[in-house]
Amino acid sequence: MRIPIVLAAALLFPPLLPAQTAADSAAIRATALDYIQGYYEGNGERMERALHPELAKRIVRTNPQGRSQLGQMSAMTLVQGTRSGGGKDIPVAQQQHDVTILDIYQNAASAKIIASTWVDYLHLAKWNGRWVIVNVLWELKPTP
Repeated sequence: MRIPIVLAAALLFPPLLPAQTAADSAAIRATALDYIQGYYEGNGERMERALHPELAKRIVRTNPQGRSQLGQMSAMTLVQGTRSGGGKDIPVAQQQHDVTILDIYQNAASAKIIASTWVDYLHLAKWNGRWVIVNVLWELKPTP
């Protein structure tokens, strides 16, 4: 029977997937920096370039009764907030923008940004040939 041999060969030798390139890593880093540095600069164009139009940015907050609530922002909210000044009031010395790429697999990636008073976890997608942020889950750093 040829079918089991073909099936076994397919399982043992899966098709080669395109390897991630240095260009992908550089583009993911550039997208993350457009997002965070665009915010600090109040540059709405940089922010908008980094985001998928259907982005969701979320944070889990705890209300006074101890119940979790989900705070949410859209791409439009982030772009408009950035254009209206965004993080320009954050002193340059405090404008942290440490980017770590956590994983890349085909057209999906995860990255982490340590910013001035918060940490962002990004999900990125290669959308029409360029990397954009589709989801952000963030958390505030503890106050000293």
